[in-house]
Amino acid sequence: MPSVELIRIVSRSSPMALAQVERVRAELAALSPEIRTEVVPVTTSGDKWMGDLSKLGGKGAFTKEVDAALLAGEADLAVHCMKDVPADRPLPAGTVFASYLKRDDIRDAVVHPDGLTLDELPAGSRIGTSSVRRTAQLAVTHPDLECVPMRGNANRRLEKLDAGDADALLLAVSGLERIGMMSRTSEILSVEAMCPPIGAGLLGLQCREDDTATIEAVSGLGDTNAWRETTAERMFLHVLQGHCNSPIAGYAKAERDGRLSLRARVFSPDGKAVLDAHEWAGPLDPATLGTSVAVALLRQGARDLIDTIPH
Repeated sequence: MPSVELIRIVSRSSPMALAQVERVRAELAALSPEIRTEVVPVTTSGDKWMGDLSKLGGKGAFTKEVDAALLAGEADLAVHCMKDVPADRPLPAGTVFASYLKRDDIRDAVVHPDGLTLDELPAGSRIGTSSVRRTAQLAVTHPDLECVPMRGNANRRLEKLDAGDADALLLAVSGLERIGMMSRTSEILSVEAMCPPIGAGLLGLQCREDDTATIEAVSGLGDTNAWRETTAERMFLHVLQGHCNSPIAGYAKAERDGRLSLRARVFSPDGKAVLDAHEWAGPLDPATLGTSVAVALLRQGARDLIDTIPH
C-alpha cells in the first residue's frame, strides 16, 4: 500500500501540457485509486518568450520554473515532455526521473487549411515553424518552401495559421492528439521524411530523489521500452553536446524480440550537410548504444558542424 495520500503535480500551463498531466492522473488513478492528485500549473519563461530560445538558454527555458517548484516542495511530481528536457547538462541536483510513460506517436504532421500535403504545396508556400530540426530537413527535401518563425503552444500556432501568418504548419502528431486536433492534419510524415526530435512522444515523471513514497507510487506507471529508448537517446544527445540551435534528430526503437536500435542525424541549418548513423544494440545496453551512435557521428564531423552554428 503506498504511503502517500496526495501527489501534487507541477506542469507547464499550456493546454497540451495540462492534457499530459491528465493522462498521468488517469493512469495513476487506475493503478492506485486511493491516491489523490492536484495540479500545480506554472508558466515558464519559454512559454512567455516568443523570440529566439537561445537567448533564454535554450530548452531549459521550458523546465526551469517546473524544476524550481519541485525542489521548493510546492509540488511532488513534475511531468515533462522529454524533448524539452536538456540532455547536455545534469538534471537539477536532488531530482530523478522515476519513470517514463509508454511512448506516444513520434511523427510530425502537416496542417494545411485545404488539406494539401508537403509535395502538393506550391513553391514559396510559408511553413510556420521555429524548429531548426524541421527547417533543416525541409531545406533538404523541399527547398522551394519557405520556413517562417512561429513560436507558441500548438493551439496558438493553429490560431496563427487561421489568421494567415503561414500557409501550413508542421506539428507533432502526439501534441495534436493530446489537444484533440488530429482532424486538422492533412498528412502524417514518416520518420524517414521527417526525423523526429530526441525524446519525441515521451513523458517523464520527475521527483525529488529523497521522496521515496512518491517515487514508489509512480514507478509502476513506467514502461520498460520507453525507459530503454529514452536512455539511449539522452545518452546520445549528452555525448554529442548539441545546443538549442543544432539541427539534431533521432529516435531509438525497442523491438518485440528485445533488440534496440538508434537512428540519428545531424544537419547544417541550411540542410547542405547531413550526417547519418544507425546502429543496433545487440548485446549493448541502451546508454552504450547512445554513446556508440554519437561517436559514429562525431567521426563524421558532427563536432565541427555543431560548433560552427551560432547559439
